Amino acid sequence: MSHAYYKIWIHTIFGTKNRLPLLHYSIEQTVYEFINDQFREQDCLVNNINGMPDHVHCLFLLNPNKSIAQIMKQIKGSSSHFINRNNLINEKFAWQIGYAAFTVSESGIDRVSQYISNQKSHHQKKSFQQEYEEFIKL
Repeated sequence: MSHAYYKIWIHTIFGTKNRLPLLHYSIEQTVYEFINDQFREQDCLVNNINGMPDHVHCLFLLNPNKSIAQIMKQIKGSSSHFINRNNLINEKFAWQIGYAAFTVSESGIDRVSQYISNQKSHHQKKSFQQEYEEFIKL
């Protein structure tokens, strides 16, 4: 698939149900790799995926034949199914309803990708709620 004429970068943020810290360090890479594979199956190029135990950030190039809603439904549904089917945690896993999605200009890709990469140090200073409210203000 060619993305030559249609380049819309999307930064999504979605949280675990009730913002429970369920994505432990021991499983996060497995989950991120699965999510990356799901994006690839939908012809979305992924720049970065990272997060915290209670939420995930993804930066990806939108497939022009799909809506953000279609993609996120697949990402969240398949990943929660994957976590539960493989018993990656001791309880039933679910994502919070909804997600945040922001377009990112070409000139902002590096900055947003760096921000996503630095989630662990970033959240030593700010909670998920504070971060989310700042994004909404932007």
